[in-house]
Parts: sequence; C-alpha cells; structure tokens
Amino acid sequence: MGMMQEFKEFAVKGNVIDLAVGVIIGAAFAKIVDSVVSDLILPLVGAVVGKIDFSNLYVVLGAIPAGTANTLDALKKAGVPVFAYGNFITVAVNFAILAFIIFLMIRQVNRLKRSTPPAEAVPAATAEEVLLLREIRDNLRK
Repeated sequence: MGMMQEFKEFAVKGNVIDLAVGVIIGAAFAKIVDSVVSDLILPLVGAVVGKIDFSNLYVVLGAIPAGTANTLDALKKAGVPVFAYGNFITVAVNFAILAFIIFLMIRQVNRLKRSTPPAEAVPAATAEEVLLLREIRDNLRK
C-alpha cells in the first residue's frame, strides 16, 4: 500500500498533470509544424530552387542490387545503406520553425508581464471605531 499511495500522490500532483498536458499538446503542435514545413514551406523553397523534393535527397553508400528502383524507399527496403540528408533538412527546418514560434510566444508572455504595472498597496480603510475615537480625542483637545 505504501508504494501505491506514493505513486498516487506523485501522479496526481499538479506539475505532473501539467507536464502530461504539455507533452500531448506539444506532440499535436509538432504535427502541425511538420505539416506547415512539408506541405507549405518546402514546396515553395523547392519551387524557387528548382522543384527539389527535399525528402528524396540522398547519397547511396553501397551497391544497389539488380532490379531495385533508385528511390529512397526502395533502397531502404533493399537494405542498401543510404545517407538521406534530405530528411535531415526537413527535420532541421521543422526545428527552426518550432523554435522560432516558441521564441515568439515567450517573447509575448514576457511583454505582457512587463506591461502590467504591479498593483500598488492600497491602504486599508480605517475602522469606524477608530474614526470615532479620533473625533472624540480632537473634541476633547478643544
């Protein structure tokens, strides 16, 4: 029972749940960024450079068996060692875009933190009894 109780306390802590939600949202966000890169940005870059499909850029490092097509998928299925640098380009662009988006988000959060002025301490209202006692004191002085 002791170990199960400790696990329950650990799993129910707010930080663990927040982390789990962050990982799930991060995974979904990574899929969105991957789609933006592979479906929007890389085709535009490829059109400018000359319609290059970055995912199929590779260098064959071994002998190609007879009858194997000279495509990345076919070579990998045949077990031919392939230096697939095009996929690396895609992943690097994904990372750069994701890092830039996170930078913009953190920058905006920091800007919002700086723009909200700290609340000034408002003096507490004086109790009615204290006001009456002060009035009586002032009247006695006269």
